[in-house]
Amino acid sequence: MKLATLKAGGRDGTLVVVNRDLTRCQRVPDVAATLQQALDNWVDTAPQLAAVYEVLNNGAARHAEPFDAAACHSPLPRAYQWADGSAYINHVELVRKARGAELPESFYTDPLMYQGGSDSFIGPRDTVVADPAWGIDFEAEVTVVTGDVPMGATPAQAAEAIRLVMLVNDVSLRNLIPNELAKGFGFFQSKPASAFSPVAVTPDELGDAWQGAKVHLPLLVELNGKPFGKPNAGVDMTFNFGQLVAHVAKTRELEAGSIIGSGTISNKQGDLWGSSIDHGGVGYCCLAEVRMYETIEQGKPVTPFMQPGDRVRIEMKDAAGNSIFGTIDNTVVTPSAS
Repeated sequence: MKLATLKAGGRDGTLVVVNRDLTRCQRVPDVAATLQQALDNWVDTAPQLAAVYEVLNNGAARHAEPFDAAACHSPLPRAYQWADGSAYINHVELVRKARGAELPESFYTDPLMYQGGSDSFIGPRDTVVADPAWGIDFEAEVTVVTGDVPMGATPAQAAEAIRLVMLVNDVSLRNLIPNELAKGFGFFQSKPASAFSPVAVTPDELGDAWQGAKVHLPLLVELNGKPFGKPNAGVDMTFNFGQLVAHVAKTRELEAGSIIGSGTISNKQGDLWGSSIDHGGVGYCCLAEVRMYETIEQGKPVTPFMQPGDRVRIEMKDAAGNSIFGTIDNTVVTPSAS
């Protein structure tokens, strides 16, 4: 099934069930007022939400209304946990290669993970408010939302606790990152509020594309109306979502509504020392990766980070070409213009 949160209704918005083709939705106050409430009581609410979803898809819902992604917040406007990994080792290899450093062997067996700010997200069509001097970048990723996960859960147990799948634009302020990491205490100012897809879907909604706790579909990224990337989220993913969730739960319980991210999706693009930045034609999910290739091949980056007015669009389609999660569509504005 597909779920979304309308901005109307307070800090946590109003939960709606959305039909498969993202044209109609229905509020479900008798089941759950918010998505967090539904996740807290998933055993009871999931069958009821699924029944509404079936009626919506059959065109028989009496209280359906048009679905407007522009009226949506992120499915969870705020969350108890937002932990983002770096499951695509190709991306990490490029970062280190661009500065002449080798990749430690432990990176292939122990996932990278940081804890992001989850007290406030922005909506899928909201503006990204940031100073261009900070080095504004987008990061297109897949995320999952969990139910309760016990401490010490195995990857298989963690995978069973995955309730929903979403997309995210995990905004990064690249020029602030080096000084923060140099302090040895991780990201903070360099990771502002993220924007998630209008719709969250249950894993079964992905059909055969959900295998091995991975989403085996291309993630489509456009920058200023032009294709920028289409790497496959199921390719070159060193750690699946079961492993990522289990990593987070090694020393703590996870509460229902925890969000775990894949990190920037990155496919190996062929010979790093080739003559073209367009290695293999699948493109990229962040500007930093293009700049890494440029540094490796040309000695310095050429592509600028995002400027005021720049617009990024992130979407994933099924095998028939239908949008699964709706579209993230964020435009950059300066703090003074917001």
